[in-house]
Amino acid sequence: MNQEFIDALKDLEKEKGINTEVLLEAIEAALIAAYKKHYGSSQNVRVEMNRGSGDIHVFFRKEVVAEVEDDKVEMSLAEAQSYDPDFEIGDVFESEVTPRNFSRIAAQTAKHVIVQHLREAERTMVYDQFSARKDDIITATVLRVENKNIFIDLGKIEALLAPNEQIAKETYRPGDRIKVYVLDVRRSSKGPQILVSRTHPNLLKRLFEREVPEINDGTVEIKSVVREPGWRSKIAVWSANENVDPVGSCVGSKGLRVQTIVNELCGEKIEIVRWDEDPAVYVSNALSPAKVVSVDVNEEEHFTQVVVPDYQLSLAIGKEGQNARLAARLTGWKIDIKSESQMAEILAAGDDIDMDMPEELAELPAEE
Repeated sequence: MNQEFIDALKDLEKEKGINTEVLLEAIEAALIAAYKKHYGSSQNVRVEMNRGSGDIHVFFRKEVVAEVEDDKVEMSLAEAQSYDPDFEIGDVFESEVTPRNFSRIAAQTAKHVIVQHLREAERTMVYDQFSARKDDIITATVLRVENKNIFIDLGKIEALLAPNEQIAKETYRPGDRIKVYVLDVRRSSKGPQILVSRTHPNLLKRLFEREVPEINDGTVEIKSVVREPGWRSKIAVWSANENVDPVGSCVGSKGLRVQTIVNELCGEKIEIVRWDEDPAVYVSNALSPAKVVSVDVNEEEHFTQVVVPDYQLSLAIGKEGQNARLAARLTGWKIDIKSESQMAEILAAGDDIDMDMPEELAELPAEE
């Protein structure tokens, strides 16, 4: 060990952010273990590395006691005072025992410790870097496909795109560039594990934040987002500025802004609706593109009865109930849809309009 070694450690501190003193203390601890392994594990020793020159010294340590029970770690007061009359019981006697060939052992041990700390430091740096990106989106490259799991390259580390986080209609090939949402960053014995998603609603939210300046600067606010990934999604937006059209801001000139996001999400149909504090208006907007005649609200059961024109009924419900289902999740309100003719039949029969929530709607999922 020499001055060049100390200088190299300081360079590592600047480059990797590893504290030199912490590294030296770790090397000293490792050298103690190495010494005991080669020269006797029962010995009590201390290793000291000179911070200026890099020279290494080993000292055996014995406690000064009145009666010696173990001469490997204890020394009588009389023997200690033969070296220095000032020794008292309870003091620690030290003497240098640095072996001639210890520099070779020290070099190997130091190398091992440094490599270990470098690896840990790099893992910590990667963890800190990506934990700061949690709940954000990252552009990544597809590396490989293994058992339906997609592994993607984030530069310094791989991330996992699990099957349930993939868009079902999307095909992933090595070399493809995709945007992913960072779900979680976890520590593990093998280093940080990064889980990403292409299906999470917040992926859509973050894409709009990047694409629409009015959202990024807070002029337009995203109130709710729901998705059936790869097929259809709805996003509710609002602005406190009466001079700003929140829906128009998100759509962009000639639909350019929203089309960019549609292309990123494999053609997923995106409907942008205006949020309103009035649940009747909000539910009506959420059922877009269907036209709504009326909305009756049952506050107690958080349920709405919606009437639409006959020719709009299938559009309001959507294929396999998709439009109504997304509208219910977006607004957080249960929605029952009837056509004008169905409502007329109820009224013609002299029945009262039932504003109790139908059983089939009782288990619909609330807003995510």
